[in-house]
Amino acid sequence: MKNPFLFDSYALLAFFQNEQGSTIVRDVLKNATQNKEQRLINVINLGEIIYLTLRRFGDQKKMEVLSRIHQIGFTILSAPDELVFQAAELKAVYSISFADCFALASAIQHSATILTGDPEFRMVEHLATIKWIR
Repeated sequence: MKNPFLFDSYALLAFFQNEQGSTIVRDVLKNATQNKEQRLINVINLGEIIYLTLRRFGDQKKMEVLSRIHQIGFTILSAPDELVFQAAELKAVYSISFADCFALASAIQHSATILTGDPEFRMVEHLATIKWIR
């Protein structure tokens, strides 16, 4: 079985808003579903999607996005203490957002490929496999 994909909020927001890179996200989702591969998202990154969608588009769109995430079959990863500590260690060393540190720590923990277009991840490419959508 291939390593799972861990979806950063950047990739899923691009997908849901039909922005540049959304076709790559769609293709990865389609292939992962067909091949019964895990699709992961950390709960902190899911929180980013919730607040950004609510702020930009309102409550109805937020509920639609959450429903789609569940329909697609994402495994939502929790943020136990050890993951919080690992994310904090990453944040202390690298100038990336704290939420991105949770995605990175989760990807390391699950040997997952991060799907993103967020340029902040360029400085940590040596720590995890990254598939770029842009």
